[in-house]
Amino acid sequence: MVSTAPPAAVDAVRGRRSTAPPRRRRGGRWTPLWLLLPAAAVMLPLFAYPLYQLGLLSVLDFGQEQVSGGVPTRYVGLDNYRTLLASPKFWDVLVQTVVFAAGCVGATLLVGGLLAVLMTRVWAAVRVVLSFSALAAWAAPAMTGSTVWMFLFDTNLGLVNHALGLGPHNWTYGKLSAFALVGAVVVWHSFPFVMITLYAGMQSVPGEVLEAATLDGASALTAFRRVTLPLLRPLVTIVVIQSVIWDFKVFTQVYVMTGGGGIAGQNLVLNVYAYEQAFAASDYSLGAAIGVVMSLVLLVLTVVYVRALHRRDGRL
Repeated sequence: MVSTAPPAAVDAVRGRRSTAPPRRRRGGRWTPLWLLLPAAAVMLPLFAYPLYQLGLLSVLDFGQEQVSGGVPTRYVGLDNYRTLLASPKFWDVLVQTVVFAAGCVGATLLVGGLLAVLMTRVWAAVRVVLSFSALAAWAAPAMTGSTVWMFLFDTNLGLVNHALGLGPHNWTYGKLSAFALVGAVVVWHSFPFVMITLYAGMQSVPGEVLEAATLDGASALTAFRRVTLPLLRPLVTIVVIQSVIWDFKVFTQVYVMTGGGGIAGQNLVLNVYAYEQAFAASDYSLGAAIGVVMSLVLLVLTVVYVRALHRRDGRL
């Protein structure tokens, strides 16, 4: 007997999947953009106008004379950028900022990753205490945290000097020790984000995969390195990029703890250098040019961050 059922019904009975592409609702492709429109209407003016003013100021000759009204403002084009790029100090500060940010990112990932692993091995009560302690450090304002750490490492009254038996010792006098102290505060503020994010990722790793690795004779370290870490790679990439963006634009900790950049500017980073040029030297245009350069660098990092998000979701 010849079947008179339509092909679609036959495929459904046999369990076949239809190869026809699903129909997309009209306008569905633009739905995410419409949903983002209210937030964009609020956020874009808050960012666009300051960036416009920053870019405009960077192509003008605008200093203390122009602020007081004694000298008219004039357009100088890219002269401020040429001055900036021709300055050896700018390149020294740029390299110093990159090295400092890289060290902070590496230390943040190490501390946050180890604590995330620890959270998977401890009791629930200990995990709760550790989580709340980390979130308290994350929630502390940068100014408050920097002040507390400066009190702990005070030259004469610091608890750390008394505990180590060092006597009066200035931790911010030397360049490396000052950067190490500031970096410790930056890591203290940053590691909770890495810890919580990686812990959440570890909790999502299927237990059957780890059990299969254990049955195959893999040790705990081998299973973490060969199974868990590859599964966490997209999440680690996002955490790294986010940490780079945060640590590249550090200002408060460096400015507060080194007194504005350290002795003879030995601990300057780009954000503090821009502040120094704009307000200490009253060269607002050059400070704006530094801000534009930093904004461009961070824009590139943000694009990489967004692409990493899309890649994690499987849309690239």
